[in-house]
Amino acid sequence: MSLRERLGTNEQQEERKFQVIEGPAHGTSRRAYLELKQRIHQTLLDRVDLGRLQRLDPERVGEELKLLIEQILAEESVALNDAERRNLVRDIRHEMLGLGPLEPLLADPTISDILVNTHRQVYVERRGRLELTDVTFNDEQHLLKIIDKIVSRVGRRIDESSPMVDARLPDGSRVNAIIPPLAIDGPIMSIRRFAVVPLKMSDLLAFKTLTEPMAKTLESLAAAKLNVLVSGGTGSGKTTLLNILSASIPHNERVVTIEDAAELQMQQPHVVRLETRPPNIEGKGEVTQRALVRNALRMRPDRIILGEVRGAEAFDMLQAMNTGHEGSLATIHSNSPRDAIARMENMISMAGMNMTVKSTRQQIASAISVIVQVARLTDGTRRITSVQEISGMEGETITLQEIFTFKQLGIGTNGAVDGYFAATGVRPRFIERLRAFGITLPEEYFDPARRFS
Repeated sequence: MSLRERLGTNEQQEERKFQVIEGPAHGTSRRAYLELKQRIHQTLLDRVDLGRLQRLDPERVGEELKLLIEQILAEESVALNDAERRNLVRDIRHEMLGLGPLEPLLADPTISDILVNTHRQVYVERRGRLELTDVTFNDEQHLLKIIDKIVSRVGRRIDESSPMVDARLPDGSRVNAIIPPLAIDGPIMSIRRFAVVPLKMSDLLAFKTLTEPMAKTLESLAAAKLNVLVSGGTGSGKTTLLNILSASIPHNERVVTIEDAAELQMQQPHVVRLETRPPNIEGKGEVTQRALVRNALRMRPDRIILGEVRGAEAFDMLQAMNTGHEGSLATIHSNSPRDAIARMENMISMAGMNMTVKSTRQQIASAISVIVQVARLTDGTRRITSVQEISGMEGETITLQEIFTFKQLGIGTNGAVDGYFAATGVRPRFIERLRAFGITLPEEYFDPARRFS
């Protein structure tokens, strides 16, 4: 029996009549269109087995919904033109099977961030620039319903007792939501998009995020099992770079990833993905990153990749790096390599270990080999602004030597950042390590006279 047959007639419902309503494409009566969409959506929910609908082929779903909506429109004497009917079918399908008004934005590959500022306002980021869209939600409850649909898919919850949540979409995109009473004006949601097809180093070269010598050097670091820390601000591309670096890990190694909300897109066949768990409604059952790092050590990992170091797990990560789990990768929020080290020190102190400043810094210096600084510039572009090697200790100070840098000269007339990449002329100590793995980098890679715009 088809869904249309299951729908039946509407003889028992009270007859309701509508005037001709212009869809949002015409812009003459958006409120009337939204009211019509809500009414038909609710009618479909009352009559249709949604579980059965979700099991159908996507093309079949579209056909069935179109027939059902046509029938309801006829029953209620609503007159719409072809464009309005197509919009109505599309929007209701998104409501029933997707994320409602967000679906067109999620289908747009040029959008990197979706920022929902209450149900009345949605911004997106395209090519590093924020743009206001005409997308809105019916009301606050509509937005809350979409948020709940997202977080419930990954076994998390959001309510007054737990008004903040991190979650993810099926494609790995990261979602953060916060609702009243913490969000004063209404529910807020941020979606950090990730490419369906993971970016490669060649894409970063095309975007001029780095140069070929930098790219070959970073790939060599991952292949030679050097511990790398990717540092940068929010939205600078840390996770993207971590994904790309991980592509250089040999496919015969066992990789364990640890994240708050799983978003890494590993390309190796032997990957174990671990994700933290927030406390339940009674405040129990929380599993932290630190607990997962400790557990990962018992899982025979060749590499441990920590999505982001943000707390006491920093100590356990350094311990792992210093006890045979070489080639580990992690990201950290920081504005410079030196700041990244300072943040690591603070995080280690959060672990409750009574270590002196010198011993803490010795742990960091012996564990981490290279810090890669990434930044989003004022014109929206991402650049690797510095690659620095930790060369050891001088007294109680960790010594850094910069290998590659990006020099910003100013802002062009079109608003684009003007600058160039260059090597500093320092010959890194990790060259010997690379040679032990059969990797040789040309000497001209480190020639300071070569500049790349």
